[in-house]
Amino acid sequence: MENISDILLSWFAREGRDLPWRRTRDPYRIWLSEVILQQTRVAQGLQYYLRFTERFPDIAALAAAPEDEVLKLWQGLGYYSRARNLHAAARQVVSRFGGVFPATYGEVRALRGVGDYTAAAVCSIVYDAPCAVVDGNVYRVLARLFDIGIPIDTTAGKRAFAELAQSQLDTSRPGLYNQAIMDFGALQCTPAQPRCGDCPLAGRCLALAAGTVGVRPVKQGRGKMRDRWFN
Repeated sequence: MENISDILLSWFAREGRDLPWRRTRDPYRIWLSEVILQQTRVAQGLQYYLRFTERFPDIAALAAAPEDEVLKLWQGLGYYSRARNLHAAARQVVSRFGGVFPATYGEVRALRGVGDYTAAAVCSIVYDAPCAVVDGNVYRVLARLFDIGIPIDTTAGKRAFAELAQSQLDTSRPGLYNQAIMDFGALQCTPAQPRCGDCPLAGRCLALAAGTVGVRPVKQGRGKMRDRWFN
């Protein structure tokens, strides 16, 4: 019987999106795409990625640019702290690493604005580091596949999912596996109306068997706000 990794990679070979940052192993371009795609849909982020790479073809060009120019090119994407952090991190790479993008998880994670997810994505895709990514898509796929009711927005939930994601990682092809599971969540195991009917993991999906697909993953959320009126 095929394991989960083989099924996901086979699906990805057929269904995965052809995106420009997937045609390179340049850490700068992969990092740039990850920063742009935080809180941004691929369809929108693609145009910004193309504009940025045309104007700043390498990290030295980005570091040398004035911040105002970087912010102007970012206009329309929102969350401008991402652009400021991107620019500051590029300058860190030039000053601390001589313009060569760092190659270890710890060094990448230490760059301005880089969190666990981005560091894992860049290091696994570029350097084949055995680091599992955990984003919204991964939370959803794993929560449904293993029918997990732990809220993903709690400390315990984040820890449990990080450990589960790492245990499922194909360490022989970590970058490819990470891209496969993220695309699977974006295209197949979608938040609303997931394609369970033609899902290659349907026979292994515990939430599908239990009828809980629609309520996975679980979010604790905030307490309900109560309106109060004062005269």
